Amino acid sequence: MTTIVPGRFTAQTDKPVVLFLIGMRINNLLALSDIAFMSKTMPAMLQELSQKQDSGMLWFRTHVSLPRYISVQQYWESFDKLLAYAHDKEGHHFPMWAEFNRRIMKSRNIGIWHETYLVEPGKFECVYGNMPPFGLAAATSQVPAEGRLAGAKDRFAP
Repeated sequence: MTTIVPGRFTAQTDKPVVLFLIGMRINNLLALSDIAFMSKTMPAMLQELSQKQDSGMLWFRTHVSLPRYISVQQYWESFDKLLAYAHDKEGHHFPMWAEFNRRIMKSRNIGIWHETYLVEPGKFECVYGNMPPFGLAAATSQVPAEGRLAGAKDRFAP
């Protein structure tokens, strides 16, 4: 069971982290074979990354927006670690990406997207109220949103 942390919190970090958003859109709801393939790929990669202590992935959460969209919010130690995983020929990503390009990209049954952002200390703002550790606070440090960190304007200031 997830433990709710009562109160208002924000994230705190003294070094940059990378926010990687990745997702898919099911363009053809009848493409069951392609949907089944894609439904296995991301969970396998996330499990692999979670088991590798030095992978660089700090935290993730999967979001589903039925009936067509699935996305994953990931925080990484660095862009270099993210790229290293993407190009690791021994990991799950490399062969799954090749299979996606060979099989699904041409059919147009599934669309994919990703966005990568560098989150630098003092250049982000977030607040969590009565939540379990989540997002940037789960990936870095969760601290009370008090004093200088009580207001959005002040949380954003370096």
